[in-house]
Amino acid sequence: MQASFGTAENASSAHTSQSSTPFPAEANGVNGQHVADFQHIQAGQDTPDTSVASSSNGVNGYGQHLTAHDAQLINHMFDRGFQFGDYADTIVHTHVFTWKLHAILLSRSPYLAHLMSTTPKQAGMLSIYIPIENIPEVTVQGLSVALGYLYSSVSLSSLSRDNCRAVLAASCLLGGMEDLCHFAYEMCRDSISLETIDEWLDFVQHVSPGDGTNSPSVVPVQHHYAPRLRTDVFNFLVDLPTTLEVQTPGGNGREMLLQVFTRIPFEFFKGAIESPTFQIGSDQERFRFAKTAIEMRKRARGGVVEETEAVVLAIGGAQGSSVHVTRKTKKRALFKVG
Repeated sequence: MQASFGTAENASSAHTSQSSTPFPAEANGVNGQHVADFQHIQAGQDTPDTSVASSSNGVNGYGQHLTAHDAQLINHMFDRGFQFGDYADTIVHTHVFTWKLHAILLSRSPYLAHLMSTTPKQAGMLSIYIPIENIPEVTVQGLSVALGYLYSSVSLSSLSRDNCRAVLAASCLLGGMEDLCHFAYEMCRDSISLETIDEWLDFVQHVSPGDGTNSPSVVPVQHHYAPRLRTDVFNFLVDLPTTLEVQTPGGNGREMLLQVFTRIPFEFFKGAIESPTFQIGSDQERFRFAKTAIEMRKRARGGVVEETEAVVLAIGGAQGSSVHVTRKTKKRALFKVG
């Protein structure tokens, strides 16, 4: 799938080039015709003077007017084009939802440009299918925000902490909108909290750590953002003793921390306990916390325990933490037959 995206992007380079302004900088006009040329044609001049092309004040000094004009144009495309589907020429559908949209704007996405160029056109509008049911994390709501962003940044108003992870997945899937990916990623990072940590723990267990040591159970559509989110979740856990003020007498921070550490994956548990920035107190207090947490983790798994976790307090450690967490797989009992 990824290789085909690259092919589509190369094959559709005329359609997928990006610009931070409504018109390409090299054209500086409409359909490749310079505005300055048009002015000279009106004036009856044979040789246009390109020195009167756009400047820092806009085109021929009408910068403020053109900015307002461009904003009205973009708002019109988003309102009538995206929200109402007026004059649509392409149908984008999933297994549960359908949009009537416009190929010229959809072609900003390498993924959609590839689908449009490889899908045979039947009678009527071109119809392309996005199999989000087979793409983890991508939802209809997230896809809708990403599709809307191809029309206008107004779509950002629909980005929220409830859908930011789905928007990140959808925008990475479509491609060509790295800024939206970044906005969604920042909101994802900021949404990591005690209330959402279980959701994030479930997410990171399917994400490779990014160092090649493990293979993820599902290849994340978020590309390089997925390992970054994994690191963000780990950093949140390491900073949690400070956030919960566990060393403050009379508080319940330690109990809340234990509840969280009972549920986290072993590699996060080990990494946090051994981290020098895990502010739980002295090495003896760190050891006691880890020992209590391991007992709670054992009870939480019930009677079936295939792996044994343990904590060791090393004496005379030179640097960093002297507390080390280990895990051993229990050997299965072998029975001799006959």
